Formats: sequence, C-alpha cells, structure tokens
Amino acid sequence: MKQGLSLRVSQHLALTPQLQQSIRLLQLSTLELGQEVEQMLDDNPFLELNHDEPVPDERSGAEPASPGSADGDGGGVSSSSSTAEAETSGGSDAPDAGSGLDAPQDWEGEGTDFNPGDDGDWGASGDAPARKNNDSSDGEIDATELARSHESLTAFLHRQALALRLSEVDRAALRFLIESLNDDGYLEDPLEDLAHGLAGADADLEQIDELVHRFTVALRLLQSLEPAGVGARSLAECLTLQLRALDADEEGDPEVIAAALRICAQPMELLARRDVKRLTAAGGASEETTRAAMALIARLEPKPGRRFVDTERNIVIPDVIVTKVGRGANVRFRVQLNPDVMPRLRVHDIYASALKAHKGEGAQALAQRLQEARWFIKNIQQRFDTILRVSNAIVERQKNFFVHGELAMRPLVLREIADELGLHESTISRVTTAKYMATPFGTFELKYFFGSALGTETGGNASSTAVRALIRQFVSAEDPAKPLSDSQISEMLKEQGIECARRTVAKYREALRIAPANLRKALWWGICPERADIGG
Repeated sequence: MKQGLSLRVSQHLALTPQLQQSIRLLQLSTLELGQEVEQMLDDNPFLELNHDEPVPDERSGAEPASPGSADGDGGGVSSSSSTAEAETSGGSDAPDAGSGLDAPQDWEGEGTDFNPGDDGDWGASGDAPARKNNDSSDGEIDATELARSHESLTAFLHRQALALRLSEVDRAALRFLIESLNDDGYLEDPLEDLAHGLAGADADLEQIDELVHRFTVALRLLQSLEPAGVGARSLAECLTLQLRALDADEEGDPEVIAAALRICAQPMELLARRDVKRLTAAGGASEETTRAAMALIARLEPKPGRRFVDTERNIVIPDVIVTKVGRGANVRFRVQLNPDVMPRLRVHDIYASALKAHKGEGAQALAQRLQEARWFIKNIQQRFDTILRVSNAIVERQKNFFVHGELAMRPLVLREIADELGLHESTISRVTTAKYMATPFGTFELKYFFGSALGTETGGNASSTAVRALIRQFVSAEDPAKPLSDSQISEMLKEQGIECARRTVAKYREALRIAPANLRKALWWGICPERADIGG
C-alpha cells in the first residue's frame, strides 16, 4: 500500500476550561453558588472576600459605595454591570445590562473586584418589603429570628425526657430513639434494625433480643411524650396515638373517637378516597358518626414534627427584585439584582504583587492559580449579567402580569427570549432554573413566566399559566356541595373564549394540587355532616 500525505480542513467546537466553568456556574442555584464560592475560597489562595465594600444599613438608611468606586489600597475595578438595573415602562426596550456568555470582555488588573454595588433602592427606600410585622413592637421579632429561636424536635423531646425517672440503660435507649427520628417525628427504621446497627456485626442473638426489649420499652415512653403522635412508625399509628391522647384527655365525643380509631385500623387507602360506605361497614357505626370521625381525623396532624422544622432553610431568596415605580399610565418596573446573593470577591493584591515580583521555581503553577481566580470572578460576573438580561426581557414581555396578576400572563417560550438576547435556548433554560424573582405579587421561579399557548375563539393565544389561574378561580368560587367537574370547567373556559379539553383541565387541576370533584364533595360532607343531604 502506497503511503502519502494529505491536507484536510475541518471545524470543531472546543469548550475551554473557562467556558465550562461559566456554563456550570450559570446553572447553579443561589445555595449551590454559595457553596462553590466557599470551596474556591478554600482552594485558591489568590481569591478573597472583599470586606472593604460597605454593606447598606437599613436601620440608618445609609447608602453603599458607588459601583464605580475602587478600593483604597487594592486598585481594583468594580463591575458596573453587576449592579445594573433597568426600568421597564410602556413601549421602551430593556437596556442591555450585560454581555452574557457570548460576548468577550477585557479583564485586567491585579486587584479585580466583583462588588454588588448600589442597592440603595432595595432595603433603604420606602418601597422595600418590611422586615417586621405591621403591628410590630420592640418586643417582637421577625419570622427569620423566630425560626432561629425555635428549638428542634430532638431538643424538645430530650428536655421532656429529663423529667422521667429512668435507669441509665433505659435513658440511653430513649435518647437513641429520639436521635433516630426523622424531621416529621416518625421512627422509620424497625427496632430490630436499630438493634443490629447499635450492637454491631459481632453481637449474638441474646444481645440483640435485649436491645430490642429495651427499645420497645423506650418506644412506649417516647410515644407518651409531646407532641402527640411522635415516635409513630406509620401514618395509621400516628393518627391512632393522637386519638388515644384525645380520649385520655376526655376531649371530644367518645363515640366519635372510637369510630375514628376503628377507621385508622382499616387500610389508609379507604380514608384517602373517603370511601364512606366501606368505612361505615368496617367500623360498625352509623354513617353520620363515620363522617364525624373522618372530620376529626382530618383535623389531626399527620406530621407531628412539622412545627419544629427549621423554617429558615425553606425561605426562598430571590436572585432578582422587581419593584414598581410610578402610578397609573406612568407605571414602570425597576429590575435589579439582589445584592444579598452576590458574592463580594477580589484577587488578593499582596499575593498577586508578590507573584509578579517572583520568577523562581513554581511561579508558573502559582500564575495558573492566579488566572483561575480571575476567571472565577469574571464568570460569576457574567452569570449575574446574564440573569439580569434575561430578567429584563421577561419583565418586558410579561408587563401585564406585573400590573394585573397571573390572569394577564401571556404565552412565552424560551426561544423568544433566546432570539431577543442572541443567546442559545439551553442558556436561557439554565438561567431560568432554580433562579427566583421577587415581584409585587410574590416570589416566583423564572420558569414560572414561561407557558405554552392555548387557542382562543378570536384566533389569539392564551397562556397556560393564565388558564391555570382561571381554573383555580373557578374552583375557589364553586358551591362546595356541588363542586365543578372537569367537563364543567372546560365548558366555562369555552365561555371565556379559551379552547381547553377536559383532559387538559384535569392535567392543570392536578398540577394545582386540586382534588377531583368527588373528593372535594366528600371532603365538604366530612366537614359539614349535618348538611350531607345537600347536593344529592
């Protein structure tokens, strides 16, 4: 075979490490970004927090430093695009708030800063959301402080256990079970598994049996503590413990409590379906008593540990804040990044200067770490720039929502925003996932503002989000004794000029977590058994 040389031209896309990091940071949530920043601060000595940047004091109304200002000794350059805010009004185009991923930027300087900049309009102005209740006094605290002050379920149970006169072995067994509860107050693992896990693989059968006996005694003690139902191993046992507590305290009708106990002994599927006939036959009580027992069970707490869960971790911190400016025809919306979620980072000036003067062994590896620090700061800036650009475009497209609410939402798909900003759909998808926007109507994920289109009689389109809002409105206004079926809701939507099939209504209803008509009717009967004859 004859050998020869040939020249071939081809094109291929190569993702540089900087671009890969930029894409990865873009899809991270606020919590994940904070963890990533902490990790980078630990790994890279050239990266540090910018403590020189003043934090606005809401109590005094102090304004932060200008976004264009530099640090006194660092010689850093602040990022003006990271604090850009755009005001969207009628007919005006949203300004370009940043370059996004697709536009290169010059990034120079040893002391490069990434500062959140001017957030004076948020927290310092009268339009900022109040941190206190409307009727707050000096002795009251906000919800976040209250959540911090709440003791955990385990601490609450340990405090009660101190009042019990137990031997050291029984006290240790009770302490072990308390620590084994989940956040809802349930004991998920069987006692045998807990005994095997505590004794180890070398334990004999006699030791295991002794541990199971100790745990059985400790479980009875645990289930006698407050809140009622704690230590249950199933929903039926949790409800049964609460009913027995009511019976012991002589609260409620004994006949109804006895019927409720018999209902809890039946499969939970019957109670979930509110199958009154089968529960009446199984419980041996009258239908009226069975309905009263079902209403009593509905008032019980299925998760005894719910009120002890740290509510602060469930607080959604918005990435973008939208505030209304002006009134009437002059109303417009200011879109700005939330400075509380933006990390204050900069390159360590002393280390960077020392590396510049040092040309010895290992300088190349340190120079690479310095470049990584600069890339990280730049990619974080581009992340927030892109989020702001996308948010501006969303507010411009969904202006009616910010004025009238979700009923005025218009259809919107990712491609529209991508074409407008010159980005790829995948980039828009990453930006709108796990990123939140605070609006005058509440805090929503950015994906909430996107919805498919449903046809109307006039030839236009209606947003699926607006249709779901209409369904919720119809159900909230229905007669509880005669709830609307999916077919009836579909007809009502057609009267509004929206073509929506029954199956589509069922899908939207399930997405809204609204029970079907028969369960809504049964639930109302359970609450109002004296009017169970209404509605046929």
